[in-house]
Amino acid sequence: MMKPNIIYILADDMGYGDLGCNNPDSKIPTSNLDRLAKQGMRFTDAHAGSSVCTPSRYNILTGRYCWRSHLKQGIVWTWDAPLIDSDQKTVAHLLLEQGYHTACLGKWHLGWNWPMKNGRHPNDYVDFGVSEREKRYELGKQIDYDSRIEGGPIDRGFNTYFGVDVPNFPPYTWFENDQLTEVPTVEKPNDIYGNRGLAVPDWILEDMIPEFTRRAVELIESQAANENPFFLYFPLTSPHSPIVPNEEFKGMSGASNYGDFVCEVDGVVGKICDALERTGAADNTLLIFTSDNGPEGRTQDDIGAYSRVCQHEHYSMWSLRGMKRDVWEGGHRVPFIVRWPKVTPANIVCDQLITLGDFMATCAQIMGAELNANEAEDSVSILPLLQGKTGSPVRDFAVHHSCNGKFAIRKGDWVLIDSPSGGDNDEPDWFREKREYKPHGFPSELFNLNMDISERKNCYGAQPEIVEELAAILSQVKGTSHSTGASQLHDSFLTE
Repeated sequence: MMKPNIIYILADDMGYGDLGCNNPDSKIPTSNLDRLAKQGMRFTDAHAGSSVCTPSRYNILTGRYCWRSHLKQGIVWTWDAPLIDSDQKTVAHLLLEQGYHTACLGKWHLGWNWPMKNGRHPNDYVDFGVSEREKRYELGKQIDYDSRIEGGPIDRGFNTYFGVDVPNFPPYTWFENDQLTEVPTVEKPNDIYGNRGLAVPDWILEDMIPEFTRRAVELIESQAANENPFFLYFPLTSPHSPIVPNEEFKGMSGASNYGDFVCEVDGVVGKICDALERTGAADNTLLIFTSDNGPEGRTQDDIGAYSRVCQHEHYSMWSLRGMKRDVWEGGHRVPFIVRWPKVTPANIVCDQLITLGDFMATCAQIMGAELNANEAEDSVSILPLLQGKTGSPVRDFAVHHSCNGKFAIRKGDWVLIDSPSGGDNDEPDWFREKREYKPHGFPSELFNLNMDISERKNCYGAQPEIVEELAAILSQVKGTSHSTGASQLHDSFLTE
């Protein structure tokens, strides 16, 4: 098999129901993504490794569930150390070994070894993964912004990097490779969305998506004629807050500024596809589009997924229950579209269970590369599905994880939530009434997703044997040693 170029576009906080191809009633036009789905394969049962951003990104790049790391819940905060260990192999390392030019453009949000003027690290003063915003604000004044910043993309397998750490975290400046392009010297103005901290003068939030897109197109144009293939990991900052659609997209949707920002994401996909066609690289490019988790609730600059239902009759979560942070389906079931001409059949829908963490094992099988037992142990190759063999599952189960650390286990039609509720957010009473969600007194929740995609009927009390089976699998996976490899459990369950 000829080694394809690989482009992985990761939207930020984009719901399953925001795409027209997933949700015919969407109030957001997504013509480029809809076209991409017709040109390739649309997955209906794809899941992020978590319902929040940092752990999902960890899962994509390492093929491991993030709860196996030292981050058991929540996210990496400003000035936190790298989450991916220096000896942990990433998909970028894998492809680098296979002769790829590896590039990362956009949001990193996986931690750095930030240098301080006194030679120490910020995590000497603030606990990893704990917000403590005031402490972190003060620590920002002690960062040595002129020095090399280790532990980021360049030290995790990428040849090049350009982007921002998090769009609403300081420092408000561009990162290029392992340094800042300009030292931040002024306090971020209050009218710019985000946490307090230092910024470069005249920082403009609206510039992020156009600049990332321009550089992505330039990369495609420069690499298309090269003998060696390229891998572009393209984690966008949109439609995550700050919600800052550029002028040409304002008013394009029927779902407020958020919907317009989704339109801008769709526009990015269109420009990437145009560049691939223009350079003749489309036929040998594996192009993936997905999102890191479900849609966000209310923020300072966005009414959120629930209010969009009221004000615009737009369901970012589609028929699913929950949103970002929740372990219900709406928190982690995400849009997932693949186009790979001459390999992946066009205009096909795949209903098989997959996870974003399956990317690394898939790349390894495409390359004919072997992964060690302590590499990508939660990753399962979806190459057979991409080749059109969609009649059989590639994985027997998947583990879901909420922002606050709740677990769920999915096997077949059933999902067991290891908690009295799958919600980490406050689910509005009016939404519960609208969806006919009823309270229950059980210690966990069990749903049949084939019959009840909206997770209305808790079957915990009626199906004790299924509860026992799923609980045993979850316990076994959580107890799997680093060297055993959870992917081996998938193989054993599939052959039982």
